[in-house]
Amino acid sequence: MSAWNNIYETFDPVAFNLFFLPVHWYGIMYVLALLSALYIGKYFIKKDNLDFGAKGIDTYFIYVEIGVILGARLGYILFYDTQTLYYLSHPWQIFNPFIDGEFVGIRGMSYHGAVLGFLISSYLYSKKHKIALGKIMDLVAVSVPLAFVFGRIGNFLNKELIGRETDVPWGILVDGVLRHPSQLYEAVLEGFGVFIVVYIYRRFQSYSGELILVYGVSYGLFRAIAEIWRAPDVQIGYLCCNAITQGQVMSLGMSLIGITAWFYFKNRSVKI
Repeated sequence: MSAWNNIYETFDPVAFNLFFLPVHWYGIMYVLALLSALYIGKYFIKKDNLDFGAKGIDTYFIYVEIGVILGARLGYILFYDTQTLYYLSHPWQIFNPFIDGEFVGIRGMSYHGAVLGFLISSYLYSKKHKIALGKIMDLVAVSVPLAFVFGRIGNFLNKELIGRETDVPWGILVDGVLRHPSQLYEAVLEGFGVFIVVYIYRRFQSYSGELILVYGVSYGLFRAIAEIWRAPDVQIGYLCCNAITQGQVMSLGMSLIGITAWFYFKNRSVKI
């Protein structure tokens, strides 16, 4: 087989060591995702001449970063982790990067939990700084998708969220089993695909906040499609028919909520 098929045999997930702490490629990709979202946001503020202000977006970035990290971690514990009750009774362990004295980093993040954290932090920022929530959401809708590409590349480099078994020539060997590089499929669909949909739809936007609903609907659909090639979480397995995953159910639910909200605000011409 080619070097691509055996990439995990030679690839080191640790980029370098900072004193005694290993710095993983996954962490680097996570930081790049956050920073790229910030600067893409600044680009669209300048491009569309939005009354947001550079300092405003910097402050908002801090709000969102805290909300996303907390939401992603807590979401994983509530939705996916098999030790939910343990963490709820030992909350100080939620962000403990050590296991048996060994530094392993913080593992287990949920996208849907990150969304909830993001929405809460955005609402709090909107109220405190007197900026319309819909205006903020429209900016987020075009800023986040491309940044999300880095996150999925990070998943791939960290050998997590692996794909289902396959016999395609571009498959990746994971513990001796050839699997789809589903993380890269997700990078294309959930990153580039969602961005293209949202960017094109901007010319048809009719009310403030509409773009974030388009983002939610398109992300949910693309995520559900991508999960066709992604293996289910080991601790959960398939929910139905040996094919449907929890990620698909939650993503389609996200799309359904987005479609419902879109019709609600569209018919009433309500600004959010």
